[in-house]
Amino acid sequence: MRRFVRPDAGRFPYLDNRSGLRPGSLPLALSHRGFAPDGGENTMAAFERAVGLGFGYLEIDVRASSDGVVMVFHDGDLNRVAGVGGPIAARTALDLGALSIGGHGGIPTLEAVLVRWPRLRLNIDVKSDDCVRPFAELVNRLGVHDRVLVASFSDRRRLAVLRLLGRPTASSAGMAVNTLVKLLAPLGLAGAVARIARVQALQVPETYRGVRVVTGRFLRACRAGGLQVHVWTVNERTEMDRLLDLGADGLVSDAADVLAACMAARSAWPQGRPA
Repeated sequence: MRRFVRPDAGRFPYLDNRSGLRPGSLPLALSHRGFAPDGGENTMAAFERAVGLGFGYLEIDVRASSDGVVMVFHDGDLNRVAGVGGPIAARTALDLGALSIGGHGGIPTLEAVLVRWPRLRLNIDVKSDDCVRPFAELVNRLGVHDRVLVASFSDRRRLAVLRLLGRPTASSAGMAVNTLVKLLAPLGLAGAVARIARVQALQVPETYRGVRVVTGRFLRACRAGGLQVHVWTVNERTEMDRLLDLGADGLVSDAADVLAACMAARSAWPQGRPA
């Protein structure tokens, strides 16, 4: 099995995972919206299950309520998950917390998650513009800059968050920067793009619209530029092993139990004890 060498995390402790059972930094294992095989994504119950499996990293999504509270929720509309109509932005945090998400409780606030598990690290996809300021203010107030990674498909939104944060905070590229790095990495320019775009990680699918994104050459070029590459959403054990052997710096998975077993087989488990 090839030795896993990680890029220098520099000023961003979030990316330096040294909490496993062997010395040195380990690939990141991220449970996607917690672990909710029977429904209830992005709920406290789903996060509890993931933490119980040994996860120290979760991938979550945030939006703002009508009263400006940062809520952990993926969709703009409530119907798919909560079974009620209308946008999440039209309801107060109190109303959202009272809803039933697949019988697993209401929509949690980000603050509740951060407080409940004070050592847990969160990959946070900022889904809406109205969430930018309250999210940054929450991170600043709680001083959790080293525990979060700022993500968004919109690089404009991501950069807006970073400008409001009081300390250096890890960030992963949006669609535009991901595309630039994919095009320019073979020319040795991944690091230059990353510095300009203020990113330390790329989070990408293995393929996108028929184009293979994650290759050994791409991973090596990103590593040379000081960028980590996290691949989503990987649910099959054979694919997990293949991507880690190829050199991926992290995996995001819905199948948290499978990913935990994969990491345990590599002596890379548990990843932190966030209780």
